[in-house]
Amino acid sequence: MEIKCIAIDDEPLALKKVASFSDRINGLTLVKTFDNALDAISFLKEEQVSLIFLDIQMEQFTGIQFLEAIKYRLQIIITTAYEQYALKGFEFNVTDYLLKPYSFDRFVQAVDRVMDNLMAGLNGKQEEENDFFFVKTEYRLEKIFFADILFIQGMSDYLQIVTRTRKIMTLQNFKFMERKLKPPRFARVHKSFLVSVNNIESIERNRIKIFDRMIPISITYRDTFFKLIDDKLPPKCHPH
Repeated sequence: MEIKCIAIDDEPLALKKVASFSDRINGLTLVKTFDNALDAISFLKEEQVSLIFLDIQMEQFTGIQFLEAIKYRLQIIITTAYEQYALKGFEFNVTDYLLKPYSFDRFVQAVDRVMDNLMAGLNGKQEEENDFFFVKTEYRLEKIFFADILFIQGMSDYLQIVTRTRKIMTLQNFKFMERKLKPPRFARVHKSFLVSVNNIESIERNRIKIFDRMIPISITYRDTFFKLIDDKLPPKCHPH
């Protein structure tokens, strides 16, 4: 997923810094920069973006006046040298507040929050009607179709989403995944595994075969899993 953004600042070096940092983040596209907020308002009447990097202390039209003037909800990251505007900025529900001079790591942290917000919005819209969801990986949002998932494996601080064609690493946790991948289509079978029930090839005792992997069924999840499987079987046919 591409996140389109603009930057508004009356300092050329500040705009150059936003442009440089944006270029280093996959999926973040800085489409235009502005040295005044009025031109940005005119631009936004014709073009759509998801994120605005906004300076506060500008001549002619301040960042606060800009926030008061726009009529639509966008992700806003304030970039300013003046700490006293922080409270006022958050009254407008801005996503983050970067105090100049900020580092690239702090810039990434702010963009990461934007990605979380956008992903939550995407996943929250008509979730039951969708056949896909978005997951954050590195600095991108990856679209994943439910039907493509074989299983998800916990790997230290990461989760690995395994499909027939690719493996996707994400810092999202199992709690997030279980909200998206619900029974009866998906089942948690182990502290380290969540599986696609439709893609199970066989079940033998306490092991599941999916594609070329044997996945264990732990005692914690055993009863719930086999109850789910039993509901899909003809009478008197039980795998355990």
